[in-house]
This record gives sequence, C-alpha cells and structure tokens, in this order.
Amino acid sequence: MANMMATRDAYGEALKEIGGIDENIVVLDADLSGSTKTAIFGKEYPQRFFNVGIAEQNLMGTAAGLAAAGKVPFASTFAVFATGRAYEIIRNSICYPNLNVKIAATHAGLSVGEDGASHQALEDISLMRSLPNMVVLSPADGVEAKQCIYEAAKHDGPVYIRLGRSGVPIIFDGDYRFEIGKGVELVEGEDVTIIATGIMVERALNAAEKLSKEGISARVINISTIKPIDEEIIIKAAKETKGIITVEEHSIIGGLGSAVAEVVAKDAPTYVERIGAMDVFGESGDGNELLDKYGLSVENIVEKSKEMLEKRRG
Repeated sequence: MANMMATRDAYGEALKEIGGIDENIVVLDADLSGSTKTAIFGKEYPQRFFNVGIAEQNLMGTAAGLAAAGKVPFASTFAVFATGRAYEIIRNSICYPNLNVKIAATHAGLSVGEDGASHQALEDISLMRSLPNMVVLSPADGVEAKQCIYEAAKHDGPVYIRLGRSGVPIIFDGDYRFEIGKGVELVEGEDVTIIATGIMVERALNAAEKLSKEGISARVINISTIKPIDEEIIIKAAKETKGIITVEEHSIIGGLGSAVAEVVAKDAPTYVERIGAMDVFGESGDGNELLDKYGLSVENIVEKSKEMLEKRRG
C-alpha cells in the first residue's frame, strides 16, 4: 500500500485514455481544470474541451445540451460547487430528462484540508443519491477511480463520481474489477462488519488489522457504488456478523451510513454505528489531522467496533 495517488489524478489519466477511444467524449470544466485534472484531456483534445468559466450552473446546462446532441460529457469542478451551486440544474436539466451526463467532482470531504469548511463537501453524496436516475460512485483509490471513469462512460444515464484532492494509498492491483452496483468484501470476518467508501476504505483495512491482533474478526466491505447500493452484500453481513460500522468522509446524514441503515432496517435489522461528520461543518487544517479530529481515525473505528461487540454481549 506504499504507492500513493489522488483519485483526481486517476481521473485525469482515465479521461485522456477514453478520449482516444471514443470521439463522443467531451469534457467541461468551471475554470479549475488544473485542479480537477481535466487539463490533461484539454491539452490532448482541445476541440473537445470546454472551459465555461466560474459558472457552475452553466457548466451543467451546457453538459446537458451536449448530451442531448449525442455527446458523452464529463463535467468537472469541486464537489461543493458541482452539487451545491448547480443542484437545481442537475435535477431539472440532467436527471429529470435522464440525460447521459457524467459529473466528476473533485476535492470532496474533509481531506481538502486548508481550504476549509466552504470547500469541504460533506453533503454531496446525500444530495446526489436523492435524485432519481442518478448513479453515485465513490472510488477507494486510483485504480478503482480509473475503472469508475471507464464504467461511467459506458453507462447510459447520469453518473456522479466523487473524487478527492489528496494522494491516498493504492489498495487494488491490476486484477481488480470494479462493477457499478457491486460491493466487494476485502477481508473476511465473523464478529463485526466495517463498511467503508472512498478514501476511508484504507483506514477500514488498517482498523481490521488492528482488531485481528486483539482477537476480533472484522469483515471489511468496500461500497464504491452508493447508488444503486449492493443490498445483497449488506444483508449477508448483517445476518452473519454482530453489527455494522459504516465509515465515510461525509456527513452521517444521507450518505453511506444512511443508505446501509435503510437496507438493514427493511431486510435484516441489526446494530449500525455510523462514523462520519456528525452533523457539523469542517474547518481549515491539515487533511489527515482533520480526518482524525472528526472521528475518522483508525483508532476510532477500532474503538467503535469494540463498543458494538460489547453492546451485543450486553
């Protein structure tokens, strides 16, 4: 896991690759192409790259128009602007007519760091998964992020892809295969299940390793498709282990934790503990320090797992 790569960097590489495969791929940005890495595509295919300026609503509206004309647009800006400032356009111009627009939003979550609360999207998954027709993807590392872009391009309909700013460890090797709508069990376990998404998957794996040293068997599941969520893998975990811990770099309201709780409440009731931003905004600081401060540390995942098992024993 020593190699590091930001999921936004994987996005830039994947765009360049698929741009050479499919001439209908077009890319739009809101004056942040250096940061979102769409500049890589823009340099390679300048005739298919459009900088709409600092105008996120126009970004989504233009993408919708291009999709209606038969193109496959990838629209990018920071997650807080893509989902917040342009929400109504995404709802009415993309999801309502079910147009083939891919929204690849970077700089999501607390790990944005020093840019602070105004730029740390902690509600984007909640906003996007509530929209009919929208697929929501949250890759764990660079390998999965690249595959997400390929699969999003193949999918006919709106897709939201959540990408990060900071370099994160590479988890998967060349044999890994991402599939929309499928979770992946990364570690077998019988005592407790840790379900994580995005860059929290690596911390979930580290937590499981620490728990194993204390004689606790923790199952780890990567849910990289928030919507449509893999109900089967969640229900199986709910029935086979004593409880579920969800871990996300997002608000506990409306994100992965909520989605998992909805599944188990309907089909396999069990204890669910949600780890994430506890209905608060972020703040400016070092990304990793912020993750720890807001409860997204390996140690907190370990502690909550132990508490879950104590609760079941009680």
